Amino acid sequence: MIKTVLNADLHCHSVVSDGTLTPEELAARAKANGVELWALTDHDEISGQTRALAAAKAQGMQYLTGTEISVTFAGQTVHILGLGFDHENAGIQQGLRKTRGGRGERAQEMSEGLAQVGIHGCYEGALKYVGNPELISRTHFARYLVESGVCADTHEVFRKFLTDGKPGFVPHRWASLKEAVQWITEAKGIAIIAHPGRYNFTPNEEFAFFMEFKNHGGQGVEVVTGSHTVAEYVKYGDMAKEFDLLASRGSDFHSPEESRIDLGTLPWLPGQLTPVWEALAHRIQ
Repeated sequence: MIKTVLNADLHCHSVVSDGTLTPEELAARAKANGVELWALTDHDEISGQTRALAAAKAQGMQYLTGTEISVTFAGQTVHILGLGFDHENAGIQQGLRKTRGGRGERAQEMSEGLAQVGIHGCYEGALKYVGNPELISRTHFARYLVESGVCADTHEVFRKFLTDGKPGFVPHRWASLKEAVQWITEAKGIAIIAHPGRYNFTPNEEFAFFMEFKNHGGQGVEVVTGSHTVAEYVKYGDMAKEFDLLASRGSDFHSPEESRIDLGTLPWLPGQLTPVWEALAHRIQ
């Protein structure tokens, strides 16, 4: 029986997507910070899973497979975590490949938008930070704009240039909520709403999001995560109980220089919630 009070960090990113550390470096950092159960959840990609599992084992940690899927819902981009799935499943591999396909064209459009306000060469600059060109993202553009002195840090870049209505923002049509949940569940994993506090939903839209997610077979919500406030821990803990969802915990760590919180340093899940790892005990490696 896996213990309920567990230092589990089930959300972070490596150089395979938009993190700055390798899977091996992340595993070492997680272990040093006391993580007992770890998952690497790169954006729309699972090619780092074999390395992450081997690194976790080398560090003496338990491991769950993971990914973070980009989804369009009510005109917004939201993220769905998949945990404990079979990473060799053809369905999830094909679905993620399809989702990654539009990133290159979107990146070119972002670069053109920034050029129109006098910031040139952003596509080529962003590529320097990309481990996998299929996964070029706003984060890579942000790092280039910091390097080139346009902004002091990546948070300033997003605020001034890369959010809705700003010169470098280009929306992308991602997977549907139904597709993302099905890819995960058909690969024998559990689908989880990532950092719900980050989405700009009205209360009615948020309720509809949770309802549709649940109706498609989603089973969990990230309650404690790097971008949530203490009040949001409570709010989404209450929503986990309201919708009968499992609770997850993950730092959303990307980089030692950029992330709000380090691997393994989050508060514990609020009481009276069922941790997702209890339902995935048979999938832990």
